[in-house]
Amino acid sequence: MLRKNCARMLLVVFMSVFAATLVTLCFHCSVMAAEPAVESPSVILMEASTGQVIYEKNADESLHPASITKIMTLILIFDALKDGKITLEENVTVSEHAASMGGSQVFLEPGETQTVNTMIKCISVASANDASCAMAEHIWGSEEVFVEKMNERAKGLGMNNTNFVNCCGLDVDGHMMSARDVALMSRELITKYPQIHEYSGIWMDTIIHKTRRGESEFGLSNTNKLIKQYEWATGLKTGSTGLAKCCLSATAEKDGVELIAVVMAAPNSKMRFSDAISLLNYGYGVISIYKDEEPLAMAEIPLKGGVKDTAVCRTNGQFKKVFTEPTDTSAVVRKEEFMTDVKAPVKAGDVVGQVVYELNGNVIGTIDIVSDENVEEAKFADYIKRMLTKMLPN
Repeated sequence: MLRKNCARMLLVVFMSVFAATLVTLCFHCSVMAAEPAVESPSVILMEASTGQVIYEKNADESLHPASITKIMTLILIFDALKDGKITLEENVTVSEHAASMGGSQVFLEPGETQTVNTMIKCISVASANDASCAMAEHIWGSEEVFVEKMNERAKGLGMNNTNFVNCCGLDVDGHMMSARDVALMSRELITKYPQIHEYSGIWMDTIIHKTRRGESEFGLSNTNKLIKQYEWATGLKTGSTGLAKCCLSATAEKDGVELIAVVMAAPNSKMRFSDAISLLNYGYGVISIYKDEEPLAMAEIPLKGGVKDTAVCRTNGQFKKVFTEPTDTSAVVRKEEFMTDVKAPVKAGDVVGQVVYELNGNVIGTIDIVSDENVEEAKFADYIKRMLTKMLPN
């Protein structure tokens, strides 16, 4: 009887363990299998703050990009604004070449003037080829030189499968991009110039044409229907031509997490938007983000041989880690490691330690601790002064 009872107990234990293991395996399999339902031939999903890719499919295939080209055009416009090369209020005169661009346009006429602010609105909302070309000529003198700058900027961002031939995305031989490259330049635009969302989020607006025939109102309607279809959509740019088919770089923000979903070569407009929604929903369903918002335990580090005995320190930015599967971010362990025997002189930005982040015993990242001030090496006179200060009564 005892043997039978022991056997039953062992069987129960074995079945319990087996069942628990089976449930765990099924859970992990379901998580792994729950990929976004996308039909377009080339897509990518990226978390904006870190650039981490959450999902991709044929993301490095070079394809015709159509008007999502204008994301780089906008980057160069905002670069020029930042550098003081242009201002939002200054006027841009439309050339014969710019007015003749065709395709998606706001029907600017030769000799017509519009402010830089209005031109950005026309490019972002109505995908205006004429406005894009007018801005290219205004900033760099000609579209050709502007395109050279576009390619230089792309190279600097690591866009290895990109070659620009024009500034607006009209179909021409050799004008190619990959979905990954579109995500990279989209990330550059929205993180470096977040004010773009003030334009890309506009649903409808108007501009005033001022020509020799007088003034006339022209309506703008956003080509990105995701602005109305998806609750957290913030932009960014659509594109559509015969060779490119239907493309989209969609940005969204939910609970402080900003995602970029790129869809290329979709056979129709409905699919590009539905695929983008699938990608974004997938991202918000699986993503977990750890942000280090704790202050340093030591606000100053001991310093030897300096005009003062300590140096104020800080972390070199904020550490952020994106997990693309369900993760308990509260289990992340944070360790501060300061250098010993730091000697003057110390300059602001000099590394004096690091913060190490671990999860389940594995290092998931580090961030430098740096000096936040300049501390000069003490001279003989400094030592005398310090000694006298200690000796003299307060």
